[in-house]
Amino acid sequence: MNTRNPGPRDELSPAGILEMAAGFRQSRILLTAFELGLFTVLGDESKPSADVAEAIGAAHRATDRLMNALCALGLLEKREGRFCNSPAALRFLVEGKPDYMANLMHAANLWHTWSTLTEAVRRGKSVLSPDSEKASDESRTAFITAMHHFARKRAAHVVAELDLSGVLRVLDIGGGSGAYSMAFVRAKKGIKATAFDLPSVVPLTTKYIEEENLSDEIEVVAGDYNADELGSGFDLAFLSSIIHANSFEENRALIQKAAHALNRGGQVVVQDFIMDEDRANPPMGAVFALNMLVNTEAGDTYTESEVRQWMMEAGLAEIVRKETDFDAGLIIGRLQ
Repeated sequence: MNTRNPGPRDELSPAGILEMAAGFRQSRILLTAFELGLFTVLGDESKPSADVAEAIGAAHRATDRLMNALCALGLLEKREGRFCNSPAALRFLVEGKPDYMANLMHAANLWHTWSTLTEAVRRGKSVLSPDSEKASDESRTAFITAMHHFARKRAAHVVAELDLSGVLRVLDIGGGSGAYSMAFVRAKKGIKATAFDLPSVVPLTTKYIEEENLSDEIEVVAGDYNADELGSGFDLAFLSSIIHANSFEENRALIQKAAHALNRGGQVVVQDFIMDEDRANPPMGAVFALNMLVNTEAGDTYTESEVRQWMMEAGLAEIVRKETDFDAGLIIGRLQ
């Protein structure tokens, strides 16, 4: 099965458009198998579909057809009526393996919210009920796990791009798993970090930090960055993947609040999708704007000029933009 999606520069044919429209089928096959724990049940072994069906608590015929489809996707292999994980599935999709992609559970959760996109576009806002917007413990854990999966791979590289001379205290706003707080304290001896996030998140933050034995270097503080004060005396305030969850006005207020938490000469660093002025590029940012439409009250992706405006209004100057090797860019301003 061809899994390639046409890129923006491809000449799209009817077949290419149809392939794009049908792409959801491959996604649903993978996510269903992941949710059922099918790859983990197989593990390093080879099993008939009947055994797998019994282990995951599913119907035999349906499980067999699902596993045949997973073979078509290259995720399973089948020999003499028995199935086993492909090398990629064994490495990335079996729980307990070092490279296990636990973040896929967050993708499975997004399937349901993205199914509301048509109505969200009609209404111009998320159509999720207030109750559905309140994350369950399971979905919150899946989200933080997904964010940690991405952040831990890039945090050290991003922090290496920053000027840490004179930086002793870092405020990690919306710190999530604490991956960036960890990167800051590891980047330079003497740095202390404060990971600030919602009360429902900080137990997860604390767990990740304790697992890395960094509790002495990182303080975890519970609060709502849109409602509560952030403290003071910091040399750098870091906002990674935060502004896309907020409205324009919420970001204006948050950047001002972050600036007020700084010592003179301190920095506010924003890491996020930085959109071109036409908002069509970068492509991932354009798609992610729809993720914010269906999942948040007023989130969006923002342009460089918008971030610069917030920073200048907050009294920040010497504003510079830096690119990363990832989808996101950095915009940095200093308090004068």
